[in-house]
Amino acid sequence: MTLTLRIFLASACTLCGQTPPKPSMSFFVTSTGLGDGGNLGGLAGADAHCQKLASAAGAGEQTWRAYLSTQTPGIDARDRIGPGPWHNAKGVQIAGNLAELHGDTLELARKGNLITKNNALTEKGEIVNGIGDQPVRHDILTGSQADGRAFPVGAGRTCNNWTSNGEGTAQVGHHDRNGGGLSWNSVHASPCAATKSAASGGAGLFYCFAAK
Repeated sequence: MTLTLRIFLASACTLCGQTPPKPSMSFFVTSTGLGDGGNLGGLAGADAHCQKLASAAGAGEQTWRAYLSTQTPGIDARDRIGPGPWHNAKGVQIAGNLAELHGDTLELARKGNLITKNNALTEKGEIVNGIGDQPVRHDILTGSQADGRAFPVGAGRTCNNWTSNGEGTAQVGHHDRNGGGLSWNSVHASPCAATKSAASGGAGLFYCFAAK
């Protein structure tokens, strides 16, 4: 065996038996809401909440965005969160890119992403209550259609662009893919008022993605 080959093998073996590093967290469900129903302080307030929770979990070096759409102006949630891939707090990849996340093709729609009750974890790595748990907290605010885009102007579904805790509704998804709807991001409309939202299975939670 030549000296060069021995040096190469010795260098390669420094990696033998080592576990690859866990990917950095780039996706989570907020562990807490802002406590004011659908009033999140607009997109800026929701983004700041994502950033604050991520920082407390040791992931504040990334730029975090809330997965939320608005109607005036029309902003699509899918355009706010970067290209992917995204991993939860345990290192599980929930989607590799926007097309996979939203099932943009028939093949990808059949495959689906990995946002489920066991994978849609909080920034603390905790499971969020779903159907069968008390209290149920599976209504996740998105204001979005299933493709990640905003509803047409006039359709509502965003609590007045995330500034209202009174009249109006917010479109929500089910992180556990259960309870009358399998979609993670668009199942039904929920009241903006905090008490009504909590009574119907929500807690003002939303998805946060690392955009870069």
